[in-house]
Amino acid sequence: MSIRTLILAAAAVAVLAIGGTLAFAPFNAPSIAQVAPPPPAAASDTTRVVPTSAQQTKLSFAPVVKAVAPSVVNVYATRIEQQSTSPFANDPFFSRFFGQGQFQTRPRESRSLGSGVITEASGVILTNRHVIEGATDVRIALSDGREFPVDIVLEDEQTDLAVLRVRDPGKVTFPAITFADSDALEVGDLVLAIGNPFGVGQTVTSGIVSALARTGVERSDYEFFIQTDAAINPGNSGGALVDLDGHLVGINTAIYSQSGGSVGIGFAIPANMARFVADAGVTGKAIVRPWFGAKMQAVTSDIAASLGMDAPHGALITETAPNGPAARAGFAAGDVILSVDGITVDDPSSFNFRLATKPVGQATQLVRLRGGVSETVNFTVEAAPIPADDAVATISGNSAFAGTSVRQIDPALAESKGLPYDSKGVIVTAVAQGSPAEQMGLRVDDIIVSLNNTAMDTAKVFSDTASTRTRTWQIILQRGGQVIRSIVGG
Repeated sequence: MSIRTLILAAAAVAVLAIGGTLAFAPFNAPSIAQVAPPPPAAASDTTRVVPTSAQQTKLSFAPVVKAVAPSVVNVYATRIEQQSTSPFANDPFFSRFFGQGQFQTRPRESRSLGSGVITEASGVILTNRHVIEGATDVRIALSDGREFPVDIVLEDEQTDLAVLRVRDPGKVTFPAITFADSDALEVGDLVLAIGNPFGVGQTVTSGIVSALARTGVERSDYEFFIQTDAAINPGNSGGALVDLDGHLVGINTAIYSQSGGSVGIGFAIPANMARFVADAGVTGKAIVRPWFGAKMQAVTSDIAASLGMDAPHGALITETAPNGPAARAGFAAGDVILSVDGITVDDPSSFNFRLATKPVGQATQLVRLRGGVSETVNFTVEAAPIPADDAVATISGNSAFAGTSVRQIDPALAESKGLPYDSKGVIVTAVAQGSPAEQMGLRVDDIIVSLNNTAMDTAKVFSDTASTRTRTWQIILQRGGQVIRSIVGG
């Protein structure tokens, strides 16, 4: 599947990376006489230096590519979709009078292309979820041309990542990549992007890390992207972003473009988050994410000045969930979280990402600002509470709500849906296809507040009420922030 393209109204300006062009376009580089040599650096494996001679600018990325390229695969996803045989199926006039169900359909096969990264020698591959979403058959092709059918082990909508496993690897040992610590990345570091853009075959592009902790890129619960000017195009989704040690620093995910092609602004999911999802796919366990239990906002310049801060940064707590982990750890509205385990927190997205990469049960240190004083709080990472059996319900039988699955709203669920902590009602978690509930018009994430003037405070009340026989139903629900009142037949 093609990479998600971010279409913006303003014209995008392609930013060319100096570090990426020195090796391939020396005519753009200043002469030796124009470049003052940097001061001697202390001997260290992590010391970063710029080229100081023409000889250094001629160095090649080939050794890194040879080591890493076998770990990057092509991902082919096949979907079977129903396509109408009538040319009038999409015409609003005919659809209104005859209905969509009156037109015959036939199955149509569609294919999409993406990339993936081998993370385990046994044949485990990490890719983007949107590459394989809805696929009925998925195959991978290695850089040497060998193809293997794979099973989808895990799909994580919150991070747009998926884990695949080779169905029958036989005696093949797959070349697995090594994860890097993406927190060690710095703006200006050289990186390589490897994938299969436009289906032309495996391609390598070079660039630098243009920015870190980018948000507002995709609809994702954990927006904390690496921005790079290494060329990323449709088909690169799920491919590798690697450093010059040949280690995985990110999974290429999105681009900023008006044309659909690269303009030098690409985004990758950091390796630390990707590793969290990959490990869950290997173990076969469900992803259990931490829950802090607090709502936050960014610290503005005005807020920073009122708190006596030198610069606006951190995550300002505006509300804590009753008896949630944050409240029990002593956090309160007005506290500003400045760092997690020594890593600076710039805003709420930064904090959410840092916490999401911590395993449940791990002790972590949070630095907060309260009353102008910074202090360290020891915090044990907790998971969101699992709903009790009586907090969920599914309606079946002869009911207008048959096919509906709901969950009682609790503080953790309310926070994830952007609702107040004291929200009441039950939220629709699933609607069976072709069921009476679907025909009624119910949708996932609808919040059912009242049925026939009875408040739906619990899942049990909803189950008991929806299972009764009645001539009509007076329904009050919330959808997309709006209150909808309707009357339907029973």
